[in-house]
Amino acid sequence: PVELVAARGGRGGRPAHGAITLTFQQAGTNCTNQPVVCLGDAGAVASLAAAPGRHSTGMGNDVLALSQLLEALRMEPVGEGRLVAQNVGGGRDVVFGGQILAQTIVAATDAQPGKEVKTVQTIFARGGRVTEPLDLVVDTMHAGRTFGSVTVTVSQGPRLCARSLVLLHDPEPDLIRHADPAPTVDAPGATPSHDYEFDGWEMGVVGGVDLSDPDDVGEAELLVWTRFRDAPDDLITSQALLAYSTDGFLIGTAMRPHEGISQAQAHLAISTGVVSHTLTFHEPFHASQWMLLAQESSYAGRGRSYGRAHVFTEDGALIASFVQDAMIRSFPDSGGERPVL
Repeated sequence: PVELVAARGGRGGRPAHGAITLTFQQAGTNCTNQPVVCLGDAGAVASLAAAPGRHSTGMGNDVLALSQLLEALRMEPVGEGRLVAQNVGGGRDVVFGGQILAQTIVAATDAQPGKEVKTVQTIFARGGRVTEPLDLVVDTMHAGRTFGSVTVTVSQGPRLCARSLVLLHDPEPDLIRHADPAPTVDAPGATPSHDYEFDGWEMGVVGGVDLSDPDDVGEAELLVWTRFRDAPDDLITSQALLAYSTDGFLIGTAMRPHEGISQAQAHLAISTGVVSHTLTFHEPFHASQWMLLAQESSYAGRGRSYGRAHVFTEDGALIASFVQDAMIRSFPDSGGERPVL
């Protein structure tokens, strides 16, 4: 049998802001901890946040097959420069921005064979519904010998969801070379990790930081080891999978210095969302191998946050960088006051 032990959140005798932790035990051994956010005096459960990313996927039946994500990258051509894409994911009926980034990379590369994506710059204008397919329109701006560029517009019917500018290139020999070094952190083997959202998408947060705990306060930094075990090793798929994984952490990273605010409150008591995301690839890599997302938020204010990150391989090679603008604000009817849980 499995025993559940409930503990009120908080440190140093201070109560948490409507948060408790459920510990699942067997024979006195902790199996997993699940932070739970409660709303209102009645303490109704509003959020079960097991993972720092988009979905709660700590429970086995919430984890999808990685093949479902890979299948979503295989889009159906329906005309010149036009594709139809399916969605993946559970929980809220909102298309994850990382999925759109991944599909954009595949669509852009298919439009210019022989080149690889260098940079993708995406504006997320409106949310899409998971239950409806996406329409992608790819327009070529330039197709040269060394560089190419396309726009990728993502819609659902008349609703424009996102538009991206994608720069592609054919890499050339070095004239100069340098790269920032990787931070000194625990190796992935020394960092507890679990599968999140997809079977084979493995993540481990360095230092055990819990973005869902409103009392886990610290610097606006987050180091995450991630990999997609058994994923295909081709560069296009690797770039798409890394893009998927870059979208989900920087909002929570920006919240870390602020006691009483956490990612578990997103869409419940706080209105959040990514509004722009720029990802640049530096070197080839395999998404099936460990990658370190070294993330920080250098600014939050005026209802917005800004975050940036470098991505390194396990041996310290810098393979990608990304920046993100996001919305973090009270819901419009809250009068501008900090939401109270």
